[in-house]
Amino acid sequence: MATQTLAERSKTLAPTGLEPLLTTDELRAYFGISAWTVNEWRKAGCPMERIPGGRRRFNLAAVKEWLAAQDEDHAQARAEVARKGVAARA
Repeated sequence: MATQTLAERSKTLAPTGLEPLLTTDELRAYFGISAWTVNEWRKAGCPMERIPGGRRRFNLAAVKEWLAAQDEDHAQARAEVARKGVAARA
């Protein structure tokens, strides 16, 4: 069985409404990150699914949504720090 690319798997699954689940290595390659970063994301709550054998799989759309929420949370935290800094100087 030949290995399919993510695009090929997505096209195959499209009629079913399903999305392919990525392995840790595929997630690393997609985002250009290290295994350590994937592990830190997982500990921070990155959505993942366990498959038989205890392996982890990641839904790309869910991971992207989670990352966007993380960015919003960090932006709000930075804004709060900036507001406190301005108030302290006043």
